[in-house]
Amino acid sequence: MKRFLFFAIAIFIIQKAPCQMNRLSEQAGNVVKETTIDGGVEFKLSNAYARILAYNATTIRIRVSKTAFTDDRSFAIDNLKPTGVLQAIKGAGNDNIYKTDSLMVRVHTHPFRISIYNNNNQLLCADESTLGISWFGNQVSCYKQLNSDEKFIGLGEKTGGINRRGNFYQNWNTDAPAYANNADPLYATIPFFIGTHDRVVYGVFFDNSHKSYFNFGGGADEELFHFGADDGEMNYYVFGGSSVASIIKDYTTLTGRTPMPPLWSLGFQQSRWGYDNQEQLLTIAKTFREKKLPADVIVSDINYMDDYKVFTWSNKYPDVKGMLGQMKQMGFDMVTIIDPGIKVEKGYTVYEDGLTGNHFAKYPGGKPYIGHVWPGRCHFPDFTKISTREWWGNNFKEAYINRGVRGFWNDMNEPAAWGREFPNLIEFGEGKDRQTLYGVKNAYGLLMAKATYEGTRKGLGGQRPFVLTRASYSGVQKYSAQWTGDNVSTDEHMLLGFRLLNSMGVSGIPFTGMDIGGFMGNPTPELFLRWLSLSLYSPLFRNHTAYGYNYREPWLFGEYNTEKIRAILEKRYQLLPHLYSAFYQSSQSGMPINRMLPIDYTYDDYVYNAKYENQFMFGDGLLVCPVTSTQTVADVYLPSKENWYRLSSDKLYAGGSSYFVECPLEDAPVFVKGSSIIPMQSTVQNTKEKGDGILYLHIYKGSQPNTYTYYEDDGETYQYETDSYYRRAIAYNPTANTITLKAKEGNYASKFAKVKLVLHGFESNTAKEYGLNDGEMVMDLGK
Repeated sequence: MKRFLFFAIAIFIIQKAPCQMNRLSEQAGNVVKETTIDGGVEFKLSNAYARILAYNATTIRIRVSKTAFTDDRSFAIDNLKPTGVLQAIKGAGNDNIYKTDSLMVRVHTHPFRISIYNNNNQLLCADESTLGISWFGNQVSCYKQLNSDEKFIGLGEKTGGINRRGNFYQNWNTDAPAYANNADPLYATIPFFIGTHDRVVYGVFFDNSHKSYFNFGGGADEELFHFGADDGEMNYYVFGGSSVASIIKDYTTLTGRTPMPPLWSLGFQQSRWGYDNQEQLLTIAKTFREKKLPADVIVSDINYMDDYKVFTWSNKYPDVKGMLGQMKQMGFDMVTIIDPGIKVEKGYTVYEDGLTGNHFAKYPGGKPYIGHVWPGRCHFPDFTKISTREWWGNNFKEAYINRGVRGFWNDMNEPAAWGREFPNLIEFGEGKDRQTLYGVKNAYGLLMAKATYEGTRKGLGGQRPFVLTRASYSGVQKYSAQWTGDNVSTDEHMLLGFRLLNSMGVSGIPFTGMDIGGFMGNPTPELFLRWLSLSLYSPLFRNHTAYGYNYREPWLFGEYNTEKIRAILEKRYQLLPHLYSAFYQSSQSGMPINRMLPIDYTYDDYVYNAKYENQFMFGDGLLVCPVTSTQTVADVYLPSKENWYRLSSDKLYAGGSSYFVECPLEDAPVFVKGSSIIPMQSTVQNTKEKGDGILYLHIYKGSQPNTYTYYEDDGETYQYETDSYYRRAIAYNPTANTITLKAKEGNYASKFAKVKLVLHGFESNTAKEYGLNDGEMVMDLGK
């Protein structure tokens, strides 16, 4: 019997082996049938089904599936209903043609291939002729033509150079402590990129949350590139706007934009893994004020909790409400960390409620999954369920909000466990919505951020929460800021960090930052100074370090360096009117705060050069050139034909050239573009201070007219959504040498009573002060 069984198994293996060895790819096939549907057209293919939909004049959605379409869902997009018109135009031969007001879609029917053109009949992107959309098992890929001069930017939090060409990337959100400069993947999945060739641009968003891949000509002859995923549909959007900015606008129209942040969250944030009692936090806050070091936030890492249990406080914090009351009197807010792992412990209310409410992810069969993280054995919330997100959000009220906390930091939400990877078969959702971690993992951080934001916004009763996340998926910008995770105290990591911020920005996430000085390691005073002086030009301005490394409060680097640090912090607070106005711009158009140079200078090859790829614009007009702590001279590139001014000295440089410039630690290379308007304020110790009541408008002489949108609101509530804001267009006319403040818009009264013009590059550079009124003001700048 045993011998018979052995031979039966052997024969079975032999019979099955050729099938395993000879598995071949499958292609979508030919068009068999075409049907007009709302917003576009549907095709029955010989091996698949396809839909092409117009979401607006410059946004086309393409869905291809091996099975007939049933449900339609997205973690990133709230409204999947297309609003555009895709008009069928008579084609020729095997080509069908469809048009929007701005794009032409050419469908080759035998075999099924898609090419997209702009209104000038310029090819934006096209399927590769022999492969198109293909499957290998469940893995689906889309192969595209690769042009000889094509460059790619985007994909969010990815290491390496800003031009992605020649490289392979994968998305599988990962806890990556002390990641290498070329590590991939990291914590976030943003499957959106922008391509440029032949002086045209286009964007692609591949909305598939399974493990996904992007290969921009790496590992193959440079005639094609491709993207795909381990499972799910080939579901992607093509954006055909005429500029990088317009593509970002269309992408964020689809996936959402950041709301206005609380103003206090843009101040300096002091953080450390290791603060573990309320006396320590109060001493830190008092020291900031005594030493006149501007700051707004004290951050508490995991030590504030009782045995690392979320929604609890350690007995070392006996009077949290009283502590936060004292901190608020000093102008400080508090941010607390919150992890998804919920300790398995009888009597622990959050655990008991989670079990009762059926809020945890499960193994097949219904047993809640257990993974090990900070508290030990933990269950993990199933954030795919609306009921779970509501339950999670409601927990913040009693634990944090009623005590005065307004900032919430989501960590470990890849999701992470000490085993590093959860089993893929863990299940989320119920009934027809049930799915495994395989399709949820990349979106888990997004869903946790959504639950946190919606719950805390509700609990705060009209005040804006600050939410920060480590892991994310496209659309996270609607709910949260994001930082670059567990970085390292080296010059190389500092420079990498700015590339990450700039890539996240061009990928739709404007509120970004990194741990200043590096999370792991002990930075030299020089590295800390350089890092701080550059990071004041980033949306999130946070000093954070890991347990076991040196304390890094700003006064611990010696009095000589404390003076330099004080000046850096003061500069940040002076620039807040410019930063806040940039956030308003982002909330309206998706334009990032930190802008990699290809956004504005797309066809300038120098901005992709490794020597200059770290450079970025900080809002409108300011060019920041990151350099290491050991450099005393920097090679910088100033694009455009406009003149540039060194921010610290007003020294003038002609655009379109590179220069070697001095870069002492207290003076990072930052330049202002001619014709720029930069609003600033007096030095304050925190964002709750009013300052001297003067808005300083720095005007830089240039040759091109420029209009700047200045914006204010109360910085605290959502009343700006109902016209309680102060907005003015400020126009510089170089021909007439005038600056014009257009009439005020909105119902909010400015906190500034006066405006002072500070002139740069004019024959008379004396400041001129005016009373601020709500009507139009025209001021002569002289020569």
